[in-house]
Amino acid sequence: MPLTAFKSPVQNNVQNKAPLGVKPLISEPLILGIESSCDETAASVLKRNKDGSVQILSSIVASQDEEHAPFGGVVPEIAARAHMQKLDIIIERAVTEADVDYKDLSAVAATSGPGLIGGVITGLLSAKGLAMSLDIPLIAINHLEGHALSPRLAGACEFPYLLLLISGGHTQLLSVKGLGDYQRLGSTVDDAAGEAFDKTAKVMGLGFPGGPNVERTAQKGNPKAVALPRPFKGKDHADFSFAGLKTAVARAYDASEKTPLAKADIAASFQQAVCDVLTERTGKAMTMFRKEAGSGPQRFVIAGGVASNTQIRTALDKLCAENNFTLLAPPLKYCTDNAAMIALAGAEHYMRANFDSYDVKARPRWPLDAVSAKNNPASGFGKRGPKS
Repeated sequence: MPLTAFKSPVQNNVQNKAPLGVKPLISEPLILGIESSCDETAASVLKRNKDGSVQILSSIVASQDEEHAPFGGVVPEIAARAHMQKLDIIIERAVTEADVDYKDLSAVAATSGPGLIGGVITGLLSAKGLAMSLDIPLIAINHLEGHALSPRLAGACEFPYLLLLISGGHTQLLSVKGLGDYQRLGSTVDDAAGEAFDKTAKVMGLGFPGGPNVERTAQKGNPKAVALPRPFKGKDHADFSFAGLKTAVARAYDASEKTPLAKADIAASFQQAVCDVLTERTGKAMTMFRKEAGSGPQRFVIAGGVASNTQIRTALDKLCAENNFTLLAPPLKYCTDNAAMIALAGAEHYMRANFDSYDVKARPRWPLDAVSAKNNPASGFGKRGPKS
């Protein structure tokens, strides 16, 4: 179901009257969310209250780090196999921990893209089977929309807001105007920020997952020790590029003495370069965002696995203070891939009767902002999945 095809909110749903051929909507629905787009197998049960707030009744995430660690990155075939082995167990745990019965569920929401296609297919097929057997709606969710709405897992977050989505597969700046209403202001033209962290860790033998290991190693290093590029610095747009930075790190390590101190200095210099790029590009997006949102206080949201990096959060917090933006972010456990954010997006679409048929397809690519994607399709692929 492309975002461009989303239906407008159905006004009479408030009176618990559903469109013709659909069961009456439940005012406080219980949504089962399923996420399997990369290397986390996840399921969650979430309740949406009448006032729009949510209760996360369960959120189970099974990591695949052990399976992928020997390869220094995510292997799609291994990821798909792990999802198949774990998903039924994870779903059962989520329902049990939520202390509900399957018959209590109002709908099943599942990631149907973008991501590694084998994993996406696995999760979506499970969702179809459950929805069909329980005779409840199926809701196909864009993984990026889950991240875009994720700050609402922690509390109210009014539209509009500026979103920086930074993960292993995605680096984008989006104006989030409402459910199904997103405008892409900038994105990576090659690699994602998280992919650059993973590559840096692999080059220096720091282990997988790369992001936390690079951050830990950087704590002992000098962020000014190694001169590294800041791609697109000074350019009058909000796009990113990390491929050249990855190459520069590899060359710096090849030329180093490869001691623990050398690794720490390279890690610290790399992390500082990423911080500088993210803040400078985000500053451009803030200017673009204000042209429509106005000059008053604004909201800025960060989401995605890289958003858990302490130095990056601190740098963005300072940027917000300087530009009269309030920084909002989901709790760290909901920054990385999880099913609670998928259930949340599903709950919002449920209230608008935005349901899908059983022939909805899994998608390796699914841009959140279809208009920007068509006009500016520069968006590459990486080991952790497509960038849009």
